[in-house]
Amino acid sequence: MTEQNRPALSDPIAMEVFTNRLLAVADEIATSMIRASFSSNIKERKDCSVALFSADGRLIAQASHIPLHLGSLMGSVGAVLEAYPAETMVEGDVFICNDPYVAGGTHTPDISVVTPVFTGGRLRYFTANIGHHSDVGGTVPGSIHGGARSIFEEGLRLPVMKLFRAGVLDEDLLRLISLNSRASEERWLDIKVQASANERGARLMRELADTLGADKIDALVEDLFIYTAQRLRNRIIEMTDGSASFRSKIEGDGVDETEVPIQANVTVKGDRLIVDFEGTGPQAKGGLNVVASALNASVYYVVKTLLDPYLLPNSGMFEGVEISAPKGCLLNPVEPAATGARSITCNKVVRALIGAFSQLLPEDRAQAAGQDIVPVMVFAGKRRGREEGYVYLESIGGGAGARYQGNGMDGIHVHVTNSSNLPIEPLEIEYDLVVDEYALVEDSTGAGKYRGGMGIARQISAPNGGVIFTARSDGHREGAPGAAGGTEGRVAHLVQNAGTDRARELSPMISGLPLGPGETIRLETPGGGGFGDPAARDPAALGRDLRDQRISKAYAETLYGAALVAKALGQPA
Repeated sequence: MTEQNRPALSDPIAMEVFTNRLLAVADEIATSMIRASFSSNIKERKDCSVALFSADGRLIAQASHIPLHLGSLMGSVGAVLEAYPAETMVEGDVFICNDPYVAGGTHTPDISVVTPVFTGGRLRYFTANIGHHSDVGGTVPGSIHGGARSIFEEGLRLPVMKLFRAGVLDEDLLRLISLNSRASEERWLDIKVQASANERGARLMRELADTLGADKIDALVEDLFIYTAQRLRNRIIEMTDGSASFRSKIEGDGVDETEVPIQANVTVKGDRLIVDFEGTGPQAKGGLNVVASALNASVYYVVKTLLDPYLLPNSGMFEGVEISAPKGCLLNPVEPAATGARSITCNKVVRALIGAFSQLLPEDRAQAAGQDIVPVMVFAGKRRGREEGYVYLESIGGGAGARYQGNGMDGIHVHVTNSSNLPIEPLEIEYDLVVDEYALVEDSTGAGKYRGGMGIARQISAPNGGVIFTARSDGHREGAPGAAGGTEGRVAHLVQNAGTDRARELSPMISGLPLGPGETIRLETPGGGGFGDPAARDPAALGRDLRDQRISKAYAETLYGAALVAKALGQPA
C-alpha cells in the first residue's frame, strides 16, 4: 500500500481504547485457560500464550505471557489456513496441532488450539492459544531431552487436525493424544480447557462486533497494523545505517560437548532491519535445534525490547524486519532434527542479537549477559496416594545481566521465558517429592559498577524413590559474560546427592536417571554478568550486598579488592 492511498489513521485516543479492548479479550482467554487448567505447568506456572488473529491469519493482539510465543502462534494459524482454506470452515470447527515442521509449531509439548470466529455467518477472526503440556510421549518423561537424535523421540506429532467438527468433539482424536502421554487424564482435560478458553474469547469478539460493527473493527484493525508498522520504522530510522555481528554459542549439541556457534548479523538500511544468521554452526545432533516460528519469535522479542518496549504485539511490527538463516544450520534444521530443547538455543540467539544491536544503539541501551538459558528439571513418578503417573517439569530462573544504569535482577526468568515458579506447597502436595532448598546462590553474581543478578538453587528429593529425572541446561562451563569491564557470572551446577559422600556432578543433558529413596537433585543456575569497572562500584551498594549475604567477604575481595570491601564495611583500609 502506497503512502498516497493509505487510509488516514483513526483518532489516537479512540485507537488506544480499541487496542485495550482487544488486549482485554486476549487476557480474558488467558485467565480462563489458566484458572480452568488441571496441570501445574499451565495452572500454576502459566506456561501458555493466547492471541487474536484476523481472518487472513494476521496477528491482531497477544496477551503478555511467554516471549518465545511472540508471533509463534502465527505459524499455527498459518498452517491451519493452508490445510483448511477459510471457505471450508464452518462455525463450531476447532483445530489442533503441534508439529514444528508441518504445523508451524516450535516443539512437540507446545500444543496449539485454533478456533475460527464467525459473525453474521462470515469468518472474521481466530482465537488461538498454546499450552505447554508436561508430556506428549517420547523416549523420556517430559518428551524433551537434549540427546534426542530426531523428532520421533520427542512424542506425538500432530499435523493440523479438527478437534471439533461443527461443534462436535472428536473423542477418538482426543483419546489418541491422551493415551500417548504419561499423564493421560491431564492431557484430556487441559486440551478441552484450551478449546473452552478460545470459545470464551470468540464470544467476546462477537459481542464486540455486535457493539461496534464487524466492518468497523476490520477498519480499526487495519489502522492498528499501519500505526504499529510506522512506529517501528520510525525506531529503525533513528538507528545508524550499518551492520554489526556478534557470536554466542551453545556449549554442547545435546549428544556430546561439541560447541555450536550462533552468529547474529544485523543490518540497518533506512527503515528496514535485516537480521541473518550466516556463520551459525550446523544443526545439532540432539534436541537444541530451532525452527522458523521460534527463531522469528526470538528476533521479534529483541526488536521490541531494545527498540520500543511498548510496541503493540501485532503483525504490523513484523513488516519492517527480514529474518533468514542458512538451511541445515542450528537455526534452520532439516527434518527430522529434534527441537525439544529449543528454548536454550533461543536464549543464546537473544544473547547474540543483543550483542549485535548494542553496536548500533546508544550506550545507555547496553547490558551484560544474563543466565541466558532455560534450565529445566523434570521428575516423573506416581502421584501421592494414587496409581496415576505424573510428570513435573519446571524451568528455573537465574541472574539477569547488569545494565548501563542498574544491577541485574536476582532469580528471574530472562528473555524468551516468563513462566512462574511452582510454589513448594502444591509441588509437595501433588507429587511424591520434597523441596529441600529454594534459595538465591551466594557469590553467583558478576562484578562491575553494577553487579549481575543472582542464580537460584533448587534442591528436590525423592523420599520414596521410584522417580525418573531428566534435565536440560547450559552455561555449565562458561559464565555469562560481563560488559564494559564487568566480570562474568558464576556457572551452573547440577549435582546428585549434594552434600553427601555420594555427591556427583551430572551432565546438564542427563536423561532417564532413576532416583532411589532419599536421593536428591540440586540445580544451581547461573548468575548474571556485571556491567562497568568493578572499581567504580558504589561502596554503599557493595556494603548492602555484603550485609544481605549476596556475596561473601572473601569473594568480594577477589572481585573488588580489599580496599573497596573495607570501605564498604566502614573499616580502615
